[in-house]
Amino acid sequence: MYGYVNGILKSMSARKPPASKRLAVAPMMDWTDRHCRSFHRQLSKKAVLYSEMVTTGALLHGDVPRHLDYSAAEHPLVLQLGGSEPDDLARCAVLAKQWGYAEIDLNCGCPSERVQRGSFGACLMAEPELVAQCVRAMSQASHLPISVKQRLGLNQMDASASPQDYQFALNFILAVADAGAQQITIHARNAVLKGLSPKENRTKPQLHYAVAAQLRRDAQQQFPALKVLLNGGLENNAQIAGHWQDFDGFMVGRSAYHFPAMLLGWDDLLESAGAAAGYLLSETEWHRIQIGLVRQAQTWFDWCTQAGKPFYLGVLTRHIIGLAHGRAGSRYWRQRLSDHHALARVQSKTAITDFFLEASLELGDWAAFEFENA
Repeated sequence: MYGYVNGILKSMSARKPPASKRLAVAPMMDWTDRHCRSFHRQLSKKAVLYSEMVTTGALLHGDVPRHLDYSAAEHPLVLQLGGSEPDDLARCAVLAKQWGYAEIDLNCGCPSERVQRGSFGACLMAEPELVAQCVRAMSQASHLPISVKQRLGLNQMDASASPQDYQFALNFILAVADAGAQQITIHARNAVLKGLSPKENRTKPQLHYAVAAQLRRDAQQQFPALKVLLNGGLENNAQIAGHWQDFDGFMVGRSAYHFPAMLLGWDDLLESAGAAAGYLLSETEWHRIQIGLVRQAQTWFDWCTQAGKPFYLGVLTRHIIGLAHGRAGSRYWRQRLSDHHALARVQSKTAITDFFLEASLELGDWAAFEFENA
């Protein structure tokens, strides 16, 4: 592979190496809302959770509480922003701090045409100096840790074979690190800005984990404190464990959402330094999670009642339908959780408890749990 660019950036070279590893659930539009994150927090105490991407325009001209409100139990929680104007991002960073977010992440990896029309997302990889200005502005305005999520390259680049394309990716990392970014998350495939849909961009461009690992090594020669996380194509904990020594952490998206039980193994994975990659969704764990879901739903019911807002249990159940994956009866359990008419009828705390209990019984008597309504 190829070396780093000499003499570009040296201001952070005296910092200490990265601390402990991180496991994170990726920011996903329409998925990682407050209800999803609260559910995921019940599965892992140590996972780092991210908001959906929120654009600067939505925060500066829209409903701030709708975009930024969350439960304190979700921490550690990161706000992902989409934007390319340093001043706007700085103002949003101040809002993030006011609302108690632990960190801010800048989206430089989304390839959708809609995002490109807003001049942010993956297209920003072609403008490292602008991204550096954005990072610096957010950091100075909020004094919060700033991270950047990026791709390996753009369009037909091949960082695995072309020194020039590799240098493109490395230069981007070095520029944002010099501006103050403390973490980079590399989705280890290119973003094809024209010709592929966002869904195709998640699967068709080839993954290059070895290139991402080399980028980490080269970047940390100048920025030893920089964390570099791997993202893209990670489907299970064993796969994460297999790359444990190559990265400072891992970010999992759709697999964590569709098969959330994998998060049950994340705390052990972190505590064992990658040695304990398994997990067990036992009867005891199932009961604990269901009781937690009842409490989460009842808390949301109270919030809706006090705010004069309609309550609909489906805002929570849509995020948990993958929890019983592989279990006998899981199809009927999913059907229960997706029944719009049944969900709409749940309009009391007692009804919430009864709904989750009856749904669990679709899996068998072992899944029944006891819960006393206050």
